Amino acid sequence: MQGNLLEKNGTLALSQLESHLWEAANILRGSPVDRTDWKSYILPLLFFKRICDVWDEERDKILRQYGRVFHTDLRFKVPDDKCPSPCTEHTGGEPCRVGCHWEAVRGVSKNVGKAIRDAMHGIEAANPGRFDGIFGDASWTNKERLPDDLLKDLLEHFSALSLGNEAVQNDVMGDAYEYLIKKFADSTNKKAGEFYTPRSVVRLMVDILDPKEGETVYDPACGTGGMLLAAVEHVEAAGGDPRTFYGKLFGQEKNLTTASVARMNLQLHGVEEVDIRHGDTLRRPAFASAEDQTLRQFDIVLANPPFSLKDWGREVWENDPWGRNFAGLPTDKSGDFAWVQHMVKSMAPGHGRMAVVLPQGALFRGGAEGTIRQKLLDLDRIEAVIGLAPNLFYGTGLAACILVLRMKKPADRAKKVLIVDGSSLFRKDRAQNHLKPEHAAEMLSWVRTFENVEDRARVVALDEIKEEGGTLNISRYVLPPIGKDIPPLDVAVTDFKAALARCREAEDALRRELNEGGWLA
Repeated sequence: MQGNLLEKNGTLALSQLESHLWEAANILRGSPVDRTDWKSYILPLLFFKRICDVWDEERDKILRQYGRVFHTDLRFKVPDDKCPSPCTEHTGGEPCRVGCHWEAVRGVSKNVGKAIRDAMHGIEAANPGRFDGIFGDASWTNKERLPDDLLKDLLEHFSALSLGNEAVQNDVMGDAYEYLIKKFADSTNKKAGEFYTPRSVVRLMVDILDPKEGETVYDPACGTGGMLLAAVEHVEAAGGDPRTFYGKLFGQEKNLTTASVARMNLQLHGVEEVDIRHGDTLRRPAFASAEDQTLRQFDIVLANPPFSLKDWGREVWENDPWGRNFAGLPTDKSGDFAWVQHMVKSMAPGHGRMAVVLPQGALFRGGAEGTIRQKLLDLDRIEAVIGLAPNLFYGTGLAACILVLRMKKPADRAKKVLIVDGSSLFRKDRAQNHLKPEHAAEMLSWVRTFENVEDRARVVALDEIKEEGGTLNISRYVLPPIGKDIPPLDVAVTDFKAALARCREAEDALRRELNEGGWLA
């Protein structure tokens, strides 16, 4: 029974869909599946259900119109067959549907994990170049982790919804998928930094780079695909045609499951022609030519790579075949400037531009990193440095920054760097700080105007930076306002004495409690 959560107009509200999808995670709560792995099972099941329901709709529509259906009439294939009767493998003797359709898997009562795995592999094999490998590598057949009854509960939970286009449009489906990714990030926190960048930071980076219709966009550490998706949404919000990005979005991701999530994310948002590859970008860049040893170049390059990555592939870079060590060989203790140099080499000549999230230590560390930083300044590639508030990113309380670079800066920005202090722009929550849209908008305006803003931003000449030893330490150039929040001396002394008195009263009260309870001998 599907569709019991539909509204009167036959569509599903985003809030209803989000609530129902997150309930799937609650089914796994208390199971042997660790919460860090929930996304590996729930997100592929959601995608599986979605494409089967869309396939049903498209097939039925063609059948009503023409009285027959050929596979070539459909955008993709979902093999759907009958199991020979009597069936002993799936239902213990009763005839059943097998093949790769959701309803076929739903009818299986034994070895459910194997049925899910086989169906997903079957869909991947039937759609080469589109869905190959898209479901990831989750261990569906591990019965200790995923017993049949648990998987049946998940299947029945998803079956309560019709997820075809008639009930759930692409934008609603995509938003719900992003909601799940965000919820998984919230629930895992430290691990979430490996696949999720706060969307307010992503939008700020994309707005700064301002992608245009038809430009190529590349994320070498693409996580779940949020930056690529934000580029499409940016153009659409400006009145452009997002279809001009089809075949022009590129990403690479080291974690296989995360790469699969990224592909599903873009597909569910209606972005069907995207090239996301699994692999180690720093050791084996996917978008490179082995024949002439060149990297493919893109109009827009943006990323939030792992902070200060150790064991990042320095041994390859000592004689890097793609010449990515043009500014120097980074230290083996941190891959920050390996990512930066890879991204610079991936920018298109002339109009190429990039934005990268880095720990603020990358702005002032010396040694090899200082040499690389100075080389980038000498080449006049660095356009802006934006310091962010601490604790914005999952898995680290460190303050990060956004480094903006261009292959060729406008004439009025040549030999200059805009340095922005956004450290006080955030909303403080219990576990995590958040960059609010109005904060991002304020920083975006400073970058676009490229002018001094009192206590916030400063345009600094390269000569001055060189005099400072090549450091881009934000506090060296932009000082926070002094005195605005400091009370007069007499008020401060009075407040201090009052606080000290309260502290002593608390100590006395605690001492009495400990004496009366016999805790102090």
